[in-house]
Amino acid sequence: MIDLYSLNIEELTDVAKQAGEPSYRAKQLFSAFACGKTVDEITNIPGKFKEHLKENYITNVLEILETKVSKEDGTTKYLYKLFDGNIIEGVLMSYKHGNTLCVSTQVGCRMGCAFCASGLDGLVRNLSAGEILAQIVVVNKLLGGDIKSRKITNIVLMGSGEPLDNYDNTIKFLDLVNDKDGINIGLRNISLSTCGLAPKIKMLADSGYHVNLSLSLHASNDEVRHDIMPVSRSYKIEEVIDAVKYYFNKTGRRVIIEYTLIKGINDKDIHAKELARLLKGIVCLVNVIKLNEVKEKDFVSPTRKEVYDFVEKLTQNRLEATARRTMGDDIDGACGQLRKNYIKTTSSNK
Repeated sequence: MIDLYSLNIEELTDVAKQAGEPSYRAKQLFSAFACGKTVDEITNIPGKFKEHLKENYITNVLEILETKVSKEDGTTKYLYKLFDGNIIEGVLMSYKHGNTLCVSTQVGCRMGCAFCASGLDGLVRNLSAGEILAQIVVVNKLLGGDIKSRKITNIVLMGSGEPLDNYDNTIKFLDLVNDKDGINIGLRNISLSTCGLAPKIKMLADSGYHVNLSLSLHASNDEVRHDIMPVSRSYKIEEVIDAVKYYFNKTGRRVIIEYTLIKGINDKDIHAKELARLLKGIVCLVNVIKLNEVKEKDFVSPTRKEVYDFVEKLTQNRLEATARRTMGDDIDGACGQLRKNYIKTTSSNK
């Protein structure tokens, strides 16, 4: 069955016509879904039409099952239950400029990055465009927002999963979330993080959906990257960097280079120098991330001072670099800590 949240106005018009309803029902549905409403909560469509929709389509895409709030910084992690019982997570981070929601694009992940919790159980399935969108609209609704007064101002596709491994649904999501008749979040307020699927980066550049691109590089050479990121077996650093250059030349958008610092692995002086040579001439910002330790992994996090020291080495090598602020690590909501089996671990503690 098709979930209604994945359909645009034109597709919803076909749904209405097939049910013998006027075409304007499509816009009513689309606006209601963008406000996070279920079919039962929509008051301006007939009851008979509601029953038709519930019998023939997936209408309740997901629900918030649990909420955890960080005592350190107020970051909120949401546990979502999908219509089929699968579990995904999202993280809300509040800044002076607004609220940023980190969303997932897959149940699990098949990229297998050695330091990340999201891929511990592999890939279960892709999320539909509607399931990606629903994460945003239900939290927006929970915070008291709607399509006229949004509480979610920015989106980062950095939760569980590799967005470009779910390319078609990610593109459809961007179309839906950017629609002027929906929640209408601008592409400049959306960031997409990829581990480096080079051909898909170029496809994204050509798609016209020019979001802010973040490349999860995490290594300065193929040898180190091969050890911690299996994707490097398919796409070498040189090929990935070429795709990033292509994205910038096509879109004019500065690219963020994400570099998770792992003690004893990629934190030496030589790595800073290699990174500077690798990124020379590219308009980018290197975002150095303090490793958030995962209990199933043996990797060790550097100290905060070591992170700042590495940033200083990069700036000395004429790279623009900064240290990312860590948020939500006390609720396992920080970068690299989101996991599919969160519900199992919390249930076993009760």
